[in-house]
Amino acid sequence: MIRVQGLHKRFRDVVAVEDVSFEAHDGVITGLLGPNGAGKTTTLRMLYTLLPPDRGTASVDGHEVREAPMEVRRRLGVLPDARGLYPRLTAREHLRYWGQLHGLGGAALEHRCDELLELLDIRELAGRRCEGFSQGERMKVAIGRALVHAPRNVLLDEPSNGLDVMSVRALREVIRRLKAEGRCVVFSSHVMQEVALLCDRVVVVARGRVVAEGTPEELKTRTGKESLEEAFVAAIGSDAGLAA
Repeated sequence: MIRVQGLHKRFRDVVAVEDVSFEAHDGVITGLLGPNGAGKTTTLRMLYTLLPPDRGTASVDGHEVREAPMEVRRRLGVLPDARGLYPRLTAREHLRYWGQLHGLGGAALEHRCDELLELLDIRELAGRRCEGFSQGERMKVAIGRALVHAPRNVLLDEPSNGLDVMSVRALREVIRRLKAEGRCVVFSSHVMQEVALLCDRVVVVARGRVVAEGTPEELKTRTGKESLEEAFVAAIGSDAGLAA
């Protein structure tokens, strides 16, 4: 479970995140929905301890990001906005390297690598270097790297960016499987279709603030709109009274 309370982050004169609060539960897909520049990535970076918050708190399974950053990292699998693959490592070498960083090794690690190569349908890429991979192939390797230590909590930052239709479909299946396994999944997006198809709860962020929160149906009811897209436009057009 992830709990965020009053997070705030400023970069010189720019307030990127202002008093953001929400909860993400196990077995639930929570979407951070907002336009580009809304503060989604900055919020996730504070959650996975890349950036320290100026004020406020965030915890993962009860461990606070500033007080126990190493414990938080152990409990998180992260797909960052920059995929950051090493071009000369193969797909299997990426998984093995990240597994070793998390203390895995030997036959158990190799078995876990095999599981992920199968799950992500990239067995044929196992021995190929990542230079020259397509966007979809790079995304799958990066997700495998995030999942190698079987984390209970998974953060995905704009996971469908630049992907073709088949890669997006494969990504959805992976996210749904994580939910079925009881994991806490948080992903950020500005793509309405992805949020509508996948999310159990939606946190709408605009101008660094949470302006609405609830299930897709709850957001549509509160705004009096028939679609999530219309509810989103109504929510970001006003900062008042839509969070719950």
